[in-house]
Amino acid sequence: MESWSNPACRPSEGLAMNTVPREGCDDYTGQPELYTRTSWVDAQLAYRQIKKGKAQGNTCALWLRLHLQKYLYSTGCFIQLHCGKLVFVGILLLSLCCVGLKTGTIETNVEELWVQEGGRLEKELEYTRKTIGEGSGTSNEIIIQMPKKGTNILTKESLLTHLDAVIAATKIRVVVDGQTWTFSDLCYAASFQTTENNFFDWMLERILPCIVISPLDCFWEGSKILGPEDPLSTGGFAGIPDDLTWMNLNPQKLIQNLPDAFPVEYMNESFKRAGITTAYQKKYCLDPSDPDCPITAPNKHSGEIPDVAAVLTNGCNGFATKYMHWDEDLIVGGVRKNKTGHIVGAEAVQSIVQLMGEKGLYEYHQDTTKVQSIRWSRAKAKEILETWQRNFSQIINKFGNDSFQDNIYAFSYTSLLDIIKDFSSISVVRVVMGYVLMFVYALLSLLKWNDAVNSQSGIGMAGVLLVSLSVAAGLGICSVLNIKFNASTTQIIPFLALGLGVDDMFLIAHTYAEHAKDIPFPYQTGECLKRTGVTVLLTSLSNMLAFFTAAIIPIPALRAFSLQAALLVFFNMGSVLLIFPAIVSLDLVRREDKRLDVLCCFQSFGATEVIELQPRTCDVEEDMEQGRPPCYSPPPSYNAAVLHDTVARSSADGSHAITELASNEGNFVVRNPNAATGCPSTTSSRQCLTPEESVTCKERCVKAQRECLSWSLTCLATNYYGPFLQKTPVKVFVMVFFFIFFIIGIWGTAQVKDGLDLTDIVPRDTQQFKFLEAQSKYFGFYNMYAVTQGNFDYAKKQDLLDKYHDKFHQVTQIIKREDGTLPTFWLDIFRQWLLDLQKSFDDDVTHGCIVKDKWYHNATDDGILAYKLLVQTGNLDRPNDKEMIFKNRLVNEKGIINPDAFYNYLTAWAATDVIAYTSSMADFKPEPNSWLHDPSDNDLMVPKSQPLIYTQIPFYLTNLSNTEEIISLITEIRSICDMFSEEGLPNYPSGVPFTFWEQYINLRFYMMWAIICVLLVTFFVITITLMNPWLAFIVVVTLSSILVELFGFMGIVGIKLSAVPAVILIMTVGIGIEFTLHMSVGFITGIGNRNRRMMLSLQHTFAPVIHGAISTLLGIIMLVGAEFDFIVKYFFNVLTALIVIGLMNGLILLPVLLSILGPNGEVIPKDNPNRLATPSPEPSPKIRAKHHKTGGRRIYPRRMSDLSLSTIPEESTQYPSHEIIVQPEVVVETTMGPNGSQTTTTTTTIPSSTTVNSNPQYKNSSPPSPSSSRHVTRVTATATVKVEVHTPLPGSVNQEHSFKSKRRKLREKEKLEPEPVESCNSDSDGSNKS
Repeated sequence: MESWSNPACRPSEGLAMNTVPREGCDDYTGQPELYTRTSWVDAQLAYRQIKKGKAQGNTCALWLRLHLQKYLYSTGCFIQLHCGKLVFVGILLLSLCCVGLKTGTIETNVEELWVQEGGRLEKELEYTRKTIGEGSGTSNEIIIQMPKKGTNILTKESLLTHLDAVIAATKIRVVVDGQTWTFSDLCYAASFQTTENNFFDWMLERILPCIVISPLDCFWEGSKILGPEDPLSTGGFAGIPDDLTWMNLNPQKLIQNLPDAFPVEYMNESFKRAGITTAYQKKYCLDPSDPDCPITAPNKHSGEIPDVAAVLTNGCNGFATKYMHWDEDLIVGGVRKNKTGHIVGAEAVQSIVQLMGEKGLYEYHQDTTKVQSIRWSRAKAKEILETWQRNFSQIINKFGNDSFQDNIYAFSYTSLLDIIKDFSSISVVRVVMGYVLMFVYALLSLLKWNDAVNSQSGIGMAGVLLVSLSVAAGLGICSVLNIKFNASTTQIIPFLALGLGVDDMFLIAHTYAEHAKDIPFPYQTGECLKRTGVTVLLTSLSNMLAFFTAAIIPIPALRAFSLQAALLVFFNMGSVLLIFPAIVSLDLVRREDKRLDVLCCFQSFGATEVIELQPRTCDVEEDMEQGRPPCYSPPPSYNAAVLHDTVARSSADGSHAITELASNEGNFVVRNPNAATGCPSTTSSRQCLTPEESVTCKERCVKAQRECLSWSLTCLATNYYGPFLQKTPVKVFVMVFFFIFFIIGIWGTAQVKDGLDLTDIVPRDTQQFKFLEAQSKYFGFYNMYAVTQGNFDYAKKQDLLDKYHDKFHQVTQIIKREDGTLPTFWLDIFRQWLLDLQKSFDDDVTHGCIVKDKWYHNATDDGILAYKLLVQTGNLDRPNDKEMIFKNRLVNEKGIINPDAFYNYLTAWAATDVIAYTSSMADFKPEPNSWLHDPSDNDLMVPKSQPLIYTQIPFYLTNLSNTEEIISLITEIRSICDMFSEEGLPNYPSGVPFTFWEQYINLRFYMMWAIICVLLVTFFVITITLMNPWLAFIVVVTLSSILVELFGFMGIVGIKLSAVPAVILIMTVGIGIEFTLHMSVGFITGIGNRNRRMMLSLQHTFAPVIHGAISTLLGIIMLVGAEFDFIVKYFFNVLTALIVIGLMNGLILLPVLLSILGPNGEVIPKDNPNRLATPSPEPSPKIRAKHHKTGGRRIYPRRMSDLSLSTIPEESTQYPSHEIIVQPEVVVETTMGPNGSQTTTTTTTIPSSTTVNSNPQYKNSSPPSPSSSRHVTRVTATATVKVEVHTPLPGSVNQEHSFKSKRRKLREKEKLEPEPVESCNSDSDGSNKS
């Protein structure tokens, strides 16, 4: 059956000279596409013709394609033979792969998605995790309040409403594993050093409040937030209020009333250093009529409402004024000021509730009785925090109601993560609805309304289901390979993969429909794969390699997308090339059995009449059984119009056929009454002529209805669109239009801004959306840390550390103090503490309280502590030296702390000035050693802490409302950090802006690098596969045009460049290949000039490309109803624009470019530029003996022709051959009487210019009717045929010898008893020349 791998070896209908079929290539006259798209139909034939010198072309590309076609044909035949098994096994394997979806995980951690692998940010985050642990630090839960009407929020009523909201937040309780957790259990609270007085330590632990940054701290009402929730019962000890809360607590008065048994002096000094004085007792009351408002309040007696705006000017202070100053930019938004700089109005206020991180919460409760009944771990601490944060958002967002004059919104970090998680999750409803729309479209687009048997809607629906299953299977394998899903993959991948797979499915279905009638049943799947498989392989290979190449990008989210897309393309390729052809083969069985499409249980019984000139004597089934090529010819049928007798003859020059109405009427021979009716094929030599004057109105309606039902996109491309594009003015307009379009795209590209607003990924009309909108508009608040690392001598390079801190003064977004200076950091606070100790020591020395060897009882606590520090040497062998008492200073005149004893001093500071240490948020690692200072203890030992390897300097950032401002800030801070790293201070910035937004600094670079890699891979794949770099260049130019135009569209409509649009731009190349490569391959495989090849390509690719694009569009159309604006704006709009722009470039620009600048075809005939000459038969190999085996193939010897050819001239070619030109004339006359009897006479005559030994006339008659009334049809056909008879190919001498020996025997037998031989015929046009 090898000869049938060549579609050229097909017999055709019509009149031709009978020749003997030869094994290998029996006949080349079967299909017009064989001669107009030779390399697409059969690259082997094109390759042979070039080798014979009858054509020229790209032999390298043809050699590669002929081998690919050979394997694809064999695969297709195997698939058709075992189609049921392959469908079962394929679906079973895909279903097993789908099980892997159970292991799939969705990654929502920004650090794991967008932090460059191996980049500096990843190294910095890893250093932070290793040094201070996962989940360290604090989290900020924010409450924003805005007026519903008006523009001023700074009123008594608004702030009291704000107070109620903050108090409601502090009263939130959650229950986890049966254990109740309150706000005080979770909040980040101020710390104080322990003393040896247990009662005082207990009281301090209960009274020290949680840190809440709020504008209410400017008023006495701010004390209500601090609690404690349950007043502290003191019994009126030492004048302390019985029910002690911050509403009635005066720390300064408390210390004064304590008896001497308490460390009063020490506490007084500590409070003074922290700025703890009267706390809230001397602040204005928003409501002076409140009975709890202290009498010390400035407006208590007057009862006047304070000027809220004036009080909030320059910010507010917490209970420790030195370390808790809240700048006005941090708590008031939308500020309006007068000329003197005082606030006169504001549009929003903000409070920030601070919670411990999961690490801090775990360590804080690790040794308490609260967690004894549960399995305490960091995971449990994280669960508790997340539960509280979710309740916080829900309760506060529901706090406001219609009766309130203001809107109150709350937001937490967990809420943001939940939103990202919801955004990343797959919407099953949308995906299913999108796939259902594709399913319905495949059903309708492949449905033939007027031919239920040949309709393809069943395989269209099966194809969509198959590709859907393939996508699920591919994602299952991705899950097994631990390729995690994220927002870019879950929202794009399902539609991308289905779109690419459905495109190839439509191409195969379209090719199968085009050629199903021209190919014998057992070979239809093989031929279909042979023609389309190379293109499908090429597009799939290009996409796979392109996506695999894009995986070199070190961004995890982009890498995951690229790998998943590549794997899904691979699965789609396997399904479309192996399983879908098996489904097509099953459908072939249905068609062969004349069963209806989809409703295959029902059979079609429509009767048709097929009219032929001469019945064939070749039994197709017998030939197939015997193993030789079947001589089949699908007969044309006639429509319901009036049939007229015609005569076909060749023109005077023999270049074409002329069909005329016969002068007399005749009768037709009727064959196969069950065949389908319709108009005759264009390849038939018989015509169905319908003169306009003889067609009735009814016939016109029937004809119009039939044309309407048979209309298709291919008809549109053939009859209208292709000829329209061939016009020169149209080409000029297209080139000018797309040039302008490209320029607009470049301009739009320059308008694209980086970033992703959080409001885009939050559903509109939600509290979270309104909060983010307000927060971005009024505050833009973030916190950051400047982290310093190890491998740095902190003790000896203090000046460099000071310069590093001072350098941040130039960053305008950092919140500064009223005097414009930066907030102090840990080294400043540490130094100031030592200076205060030094001053106390000097005073005690001056008063004689301290001498060289000792101190007296009247020495101050700070003086004694300073004495202990001054004797420290920093030498472990000799830690103390009293000789250094008056020689050393804790801090020298240059402000440098004694380097030798630096880490001894650090131990003392962290242990004794706890409020300052915790407020500095330095978070030393390793933590300073613990030490308890007792003034009455004469022990001079102060343990030395370990050298620091991690410290941090906190900053608050504001006025960061958009990505450009944040990126500018990141760039500025990074430049500072890099500068000091070069000077020897290893450091880096840390915080939400750097984790979330630093990706945008290099996003364009990585995106462009990925696109360049994808385009280069596409260029090389096309160049290597098609051996045509110029065509690859045109394809890459078209893909680049699609990219630029899509990027420009994003800029014009205001879509910002973030990770998701970047992924779509990379994906554009994959989808663009589907729009361009099929057209390009069709162009170079056609024969003729550029216009003709462009037309041939459009005929073949227009319909499947349109169907694939529409089906992909239907798949994503369900995204319109998404609750996330981001999905509509960034997915639906961009993907829709991609499909439209891809179609425009693939079906308008590319055909015009190819018709103007396209490369030469792979085959260029030498004789006829529009058609390959009919090839001569290949030499006959040795004929195998006939074997009769049950179930085996029976090989018959060659049957010799009854024509004897002589007068053979020589032709000088690369293959020795002989040729003969024969001009036979066939006249068929059919006579039919009224009673239905008929007489058919066939006469074959050969001109005298040739010598032909055959029966001069062959007649087949039936008794004529006695009636005198009869109709006569006479058809005369003349054909000019040139036949080449080749000598054996080199290397086949033995076979030729055996062949000739048998041929002599057959000739001798033929002379005794000649017989006519039926064989494959020549072209049906009646004039086939080579």
